[in-house]
Amino acid sequence: MLIRWHFIFQRAENMVNAIKGLFISCDVPMAQFIVNLNASMPASEKFILHMLDPTNMFVQPHVAEMIRSKISEFRDQNSYEKPA
Repeated sequence: MLIRWHFIFQRAENMVNAIKGLFISCDVPMAQFIVNLNASMPASEKFILHMLDPTNMFVQPHVAEMIRSKISEFRDQNSYEKPA
């Protein structure tokens, strides 16, 4: 998963607005996990700003560590350890 700081520019008539955020590039299953995580949040805490395509998204900058920890939890829950 690739996470980078970026700005996104939106043009509204003669004005340009810049939004600071994180660009996340990952595979489709990981992107779907992040989308589902976003959907499970209350409206005031949703963090995806733009879905650019099925594997790239632009999110609020403060959620990077939360996304990493949720992915780590998910991987730990879905890892097989051979019994001793």
